[in-house]
Amino acid sequence: MELHDKSILVTGGTGSFGRKFLETITKDFPTVRKLVIFSRDELKQYELAQKYPQTKYPFIRYFLGDVRDLSRLKRAFHEIDIVIHAAALKQVPAAEYNPLEFIKTNIHGAENVIDAALDCNVKTVIALSTDKAAAPINLYGATKLCSDKLFVAANNFAGTKRIRFAVVRYGNVMGSRGSVIPFFLEKRKEGVIPITHKDMTRFNISLEDGVNLVLFAIRNAIGGEVFVPKIPSYKIGTLAQAICPDCKIDYVGIRPGEKLHEEMITEYDSYNTIEFSDYYAILPHWAQKEKYRKHYSATDVDPGFRYNSGTNAQWLSADELKELIDKHVE
Repeated sequence: MELHDKSILVTGGTGSFGRKFLETITKDFPTVRKLVIFSRDELKQYELAQKYPQTKYPFIRYFLGDVRDLSRLKRAFHEIDIVIHAAALKQVPAAEYNPLEFIKTNIHGAENVIDAALDCNVKTVIALSTDKAAAPINLYGATKLCSDKLFVAANNFAGTKRIRFAVVRYGNVMGSRGSVIPFFLEKRKEGVIPITHKDMTRFNISLEDGVNLVLFAIRNAIGGEVFVPKIPSYKIGTLAQAICPDCKIDYVGIRPGEKLHEEMITEYDSYNTIEFSDYYAILPHWAQKEKYRKHYSATDVDPGFRYNSGTNAQWLSADELKELIDKHVE
């Protein structure tokens, strides 16, 4: 599906992903019919509108609302072709302390997005996931796994409606709000960087690559896929070295709900996972695998395959991390 003359809506559109997506659309896809930024933060919408005023970008709309509000979503989804669901509560410690709030937004909000998309004849829905949704050990990851399952299953009850639901799952976004890199950059001013564990690893992806994955899914998804990009890992200790090699390291221990290594494809997912070009795709159990293999010119991964940040084949050095931080982190 090309984006020319399409109406697109991004939930959580004032977040890190939404801002990068808006930048990409205004730069590379100026012939879209409409781009709706849907979020609940009026100040961030105001700030975005100063940077992207409707006088210069007449196809942009700023729509206040919450994914918890089904009626508001239905109003926002009127005559929308493509929905990108990026709205979520994301902070792991906050989820442990406020579980019901995360359930309301991440699970019930996903349900509302699906219902509104079906009722408003949206053609494509792409939901953003996280590596923490694979074999989750914290509530945030559990809510996102549930959300992923809802979007995949939504393909089953679309009936005769021509709509596709798919999910994109990726690791830590370099420089996104609340992520480790801005935190380390701030701590650098104090001369001490707190590290949970010297062997902790994480996947790494730029916002630009995250947007490109969503665009790939919009253009190529059959429906039901969980797309996973092939991206590098880094050690937390290496990241600290890249940001401040002269800083003192303070080992503070792994926080509740944190993993030593993140995972995006579990060994149990491997039996339904295909591999192609720059991505993997976890398929639903009901999928006709041959159809997907042919569509993507893909092959099956080995049974028992795991995509884990600690056993990844691609690693970033301190110099490479420093270069990426200079390029992608404001």
